[in-house]
Amino acid sequence: MKFRSQELREMAPELDPLRLGTGWKPEDLSKPQIIIESSFGDSHPGSVHLMELVEEVKKGVYGAGGFGARYFCTDICDGEAQGHDGINYSLPSRDMMANMMEIHAKATPFDGGVFLASCDKSMPAILMALGRINIPSIVVTGGVMDAGPELLTLEQIGMYSAMYERGEISKEKLEFYKHNACPSCGACSFMGTASTMQVMAEALGLMLPGSALMPATGSDLREFAKKAGEQAVWLAERDLTPKKIVTMESFENAIMVHAAISGSTNSLLHIPAIAHEFGFEIDGDTFDRLHRGAHYLLNIRPAGEWPAQFFYYAGGVPAVMEEIKDMLHLDVMTVTGKTLGENLEELKKNGFYDKCQSYLDQWKLKKEDVIRPFDKPFGTDGSIAILKGNLAPDGAVVKHTAVPKEMFNAVLRARPFDCEEDAIHAVLTHEIKPGDAVIIRYEGPKGSGMPEMFYTTEAIASDAELGSTIALLTDGRFSGASKGPAIGHISPEAAEGGPIALVEEGDLIEISIPDRILRIVGIRGERKADAEIDQILTARKAAWEPKNNRYTKGVLRQFAQSAVSPMKGGYME
Repeated sequence: MKFRSQELREMAPELDPLRLGTGWKPEDLSKPQIIIESSFGDSHPGSVHLMELVEEVKKGVYGAGGFGARYFCTDICDGEAQGHDGINYSLPSRDMMANMMEIHAKATPFDGGVFLASCDKSMPAILMALGRINIPSIVVTGGVMDAGPELLTLEQIGMYSAMYERGEISKEKLEFYKHNACPSCGACSFMGTASTMQVMAEALGLMLPGSALMPATGSDLREFAKKAGEQAVWLAERDLTPKKIVTMESFENAIMVHAAISGSTNSLLHIPAIAHEFGFEIDGDTFDRLHRGAHYLLNIRPAGEWPAQFFYYAGGVPAVMEEIKDMLHLDVMTVTGKTLGENLEELKKNGFYDKCQSYLDQWKLKKEDVIRPFDKPFGTDGSIAILKGNLAPDGAVVKHTAVPKEMFNAVLRARPFDCEEDAIHAVLTHEIKPGDAVIIRYEGPKGSGMPEMFYTTEAIASDAELGSTIALLTDGRFSGASKGPAIGHISPEAAEGGPIALVEEGDLIEISIPDRILRIVGIRGERKADAEIDQILTARKAAWEPKNNRYTKGVLRQFAQSAVSPMKGGYME
């Protein structure tokens, strides 16, 4: 076959001299040309080490007879953006990164690609870009950071910060935690959005088997990066593109793995957005259908006991897939050129699990301590539920594995706030009482970019009294580290005049996770019939006036104008 790069060399005579001026050698011009796109930068621990992996990828590409060109699209860190308006840029950055990668790969001819990232928005961004660019490609993830002293991990800092604000720990103790929670490079060491999306990339068949969520400081990751470079040339030679690999069955496999690991709720934004780029439509109902009856097996924080590095020690994605094998489509294609089923069989024979077990042995643990057997799950209804009703006609998401059982069925008093800052102040100053429903609105994609409500969830979950007696309801979203009685992505959002914008102080809100219900059942403390509530909401809607968007230009203005519903993926249309 004739490579795309060679066809375009004939069309554009300036191409050769420009590449020679970049440092290419004449003999490199005729090789398979591979774009190596990464989020490398000094932006945060998940990206700062990626240049080392880029160089390993480049060696692999060169060794396989190709030539690798390095491109960069640095991401931001959700953790560093917390607590101020910077977090409003988080979700829009996903779409902007995908746009930039599309520009890089489409404006210059390449025959294949290796895409490297680690974290919350860069991972879904590269997966979106792969579907859009559709050149033979493979993903390399930057792995996970080590845990700190006493297995301290970053998701605990929000809890400790709230404890300090309440006077429960000293400033010196808080400083110790802050200085030791991120002892190395890599994604944060819990099953938050970064770790979840690394797992999703492998579950979709776009990574080498067993390579997701490796310790970022270990040699195994570097070996896999080099192999990925070699595999990119192999894929280019066969024109095996992402759209020839990823099918609807691939996405169903990923969602089943998501259920087994109790993955981040942000996946309900990212998986539909990725699927959209591949030509498939997935929404919250797809997740709800596949999670029902699914076995939740993973004992990894924030829902479980161990930091995320133990996921790889226990066998990673392949070990999870072995446990839920009967639920998966084993005949789907992967970047190895083999089916998922063939990959799983090969891993049993090549010593992969023995190597993983050697790491667990150092901690005197068994695989079952981290990944439970299918017949001994933590739960049998997945980890995500989609709730609907007159408060969320298009749906809302709850990670029920993180919700206290006392809150699975409840009727609560509405305490609405039009921004997170006012809500967290009310929580920390004890204005919020047991039986309240804290409602944070105008924080959806069109409202403010759909930031995370991380500090508010941490303040609630770490409060012994409130953690099992109130709920947080929002049209915004949560950090993958969040836990507790939190319901997000309420759609339609307040900025579009959704019912969440119409709730008033003292209205009664019914939550039923088993029955998948989220609805207004009373007005100002008094229960009403459904028909009467509908009439009241109609009158309130007639009197409602939309808020002016505070962003009048720039990225957030563009995002607010074009973002679809959170239940469809929140992507820019």
